[in-house]
Amino acid sequence: MTLLEVLLRARSFGFLGPGPVEDHLAHATGFLEALGPVTGCVVDLGSGGGVPGLIVAIERPDLNVVLVDSSVKRCEFLHEAVGQLGVAVAVVQGRAEVVGRGPLRGLVDGVVARSFGPPSATAECAAPFLRRGGRLVVSEPPVAENRWPVAGVARLGLRPLFRTVTSPVMQVLEQASPCPDEYPRRDGVPGKRLLF
Repeated sequence: MTLLEVLLRARSFGFLGPGPVEDHLAHATGFLEALGPVTGCVVDLGSGGGVPGLIVAIERPDLNVVLVDSSVKRCEFLHEAVGQLGVAVAVVQGRAEVVGRGPLRGLVDGVVARSFGPPSATAECAAPFLRRGGRLVVSEPPVAENRWPVAGVARLGLRPLFRTVTSPVMQVLEQASPCPDEYPRRDGVPGKRLLF
């Protein structure tokens, strides 16, 4: 089965958003470019139908990709897709707040997030995974507003690196220091009580 066929199936199950599947593929190139020098392990938060995680795994076979999603059904689909595509990808079912306190804490080189949640929740759920020097790459709306305040992300040990200016727009942050032990807060709290 091809990646296009897998993504079309994801769409039929409601795991992939609107628009042509080819647009989702094109959008994923922004993640690949922003990951640039990253080596080692990359976590896709809220993998859904596999975008961008499956695309990153196919285009960057040197990376160890981990797909994280809270939905049992989406994870079952992702397990099947990984087998059909023949890629070496791990699928972890669980809320990011829980998985970020597990064995991957502080060991990940890159985290990618597309439509995961508001910036504060995304940063709080991603930072615990990242080792010092690791990158968080987040798909952004094409507006120029600063959704990633320096003081806000610094609470999590992150610092903004750059924001791409061409479409697709990506915000890239670096884990400048280890994420403090109090983060992430318990299940559901990062999305309900935003840090910034």
